[in-house]
Amino acid sequence: MIIGLIGFGKVSQNLVNLIKSEDIKFVTSKESRSQSTSNVIDEFSIDVLPTFRDVAVSSDILISATSPKSSVEVAKKYGKYCNGIYLDLNNISPETTLEINSCVKNMVDGAIIGKIDSNNPMVYISGKSANNLLFLKDFFNIRIISENVGDVARLKLLRSSYTKTITAILIESYEIAQEHNLEDEFFDIISLTEGDDFKDRSLSRINNTLKSSKRKSEELNEVIDCFNEHELIMVKAALDKFILL
Repeated sequence: MIIGLIGFGKVSQNLVNLIKSEDIKFVTSKESRSQSTSNVIDEFSIDVLPTFRDVAVSSDILISATSPKSSVEVAKKYGKYCNGIYLDLNNISPETTLEINSCVKNMVDGAIIGKIDSNNPMVYISGKSANNLLFLKDFFNIRIISENVGDVARLKLLRSSYTKTITAILIESYEIAQEHNLEDEFFDIISLTEGDDFKDRSLSRINNTLKSSKRKSEELNEVIDCFNEHELIMVKAALDKFILL
């Protein structure tokens, strides 16, 4: 089996590290790649083909793990040459997922939940061809949601809606606790019900959000655009908070 990779960031690198089998070969290309990306590719034992079209044609599974902005362009440019499964692992909206589905054969909508460089990631997939990817259970956690392309994208947005709204409330409460010199006690009292590691998890979440508030605001805007028939009162309040950070 040949697995082709379009994009060679942390997602692709981790997949190569996790999927170890004599029956599976990875291929990619350095076409239009930066020197730094080319250097990273050289560190891995995978075949490098002249073009991404060659990668698409030769692949039984073609994985797009590039960026949300380029996901449609990649599908239109290379996905049409893939006769195997086209697995999109980009963080994209349901609408974008459906647009990609119209450009490729055998589309599978995928999402890595949690850290993308985890040793045992959870990957959610949906699509009529999703069953053909169950062999990946030998290498990491994988769960089929449905045969409907776009369901995983919707779940990603719903998860984002929940986690980012909770984070906004956490930041706001923490700011008030700091004003009253009660930050340690704030974490202690919530840890009684949320677990001993609540403080570490919370500080990590707060710091991550402060560093990437613009991107997280964009993700909340995606939630609002996708589910605009709903009030989304808390999501909109969280967005207001992130804009002020």
